[in-house]
Amino acid sequence: MANRIAWHCHGFDGFTPLALYQVLQLRDQVFVVEQQSIYGDVDGVDTHCLHLSGRDEAGNLVAYARLIAPGEKYPDAAAIGRVVVAPEARGQSLGKALMAQAVAQCQIHFAGQPIMLSAQCEASGLYESFGFKPVSEPYDDGGIMHVDMRRE
Repeated sequence: MANRIAWHCHGFDGFTPLALYQVLQLRDQVFVVEQQSIYGDVDGVDTHCLHLSGRDEAGNLVAYARLIAPGEKYPDAAAIGRVVVAPEARGQSLGKALMAQAVAQCQIHFAGQPIMLSAQCEASGLYESFGFKPVSEPYDDGGIMHVDMRRE
């Protein structure tokens, strides 16, 4: 499936109302409901980000991440956040394809900048495979253990 995904990266103004709704719905479905993590997903950062969406051949949103410019979240690094794959699209290496796209887009838009992310500890191996290294001790974020990771 991952090779039949159409990837789009755009600023906040590039969303149609329906596409924005679908992104917020997916993030809510996975992070708040499935993972039972109570936190403010709509945090005021989205309007300053690039948004990477992966859609299947039917046009369904199956993968998403937001890309944050240096200085917005971290003073000296870009960031990748809200990395999510739709439950019905899991088990097909889509997480790897999403991260490959996210890193590539960061390299295009934020060339030469390190990249940070806050990884759920259970997914840290995926991020390590893309060159991210832990730079913090594990910490609780919304009831889920996370670790900050950085890629130079």
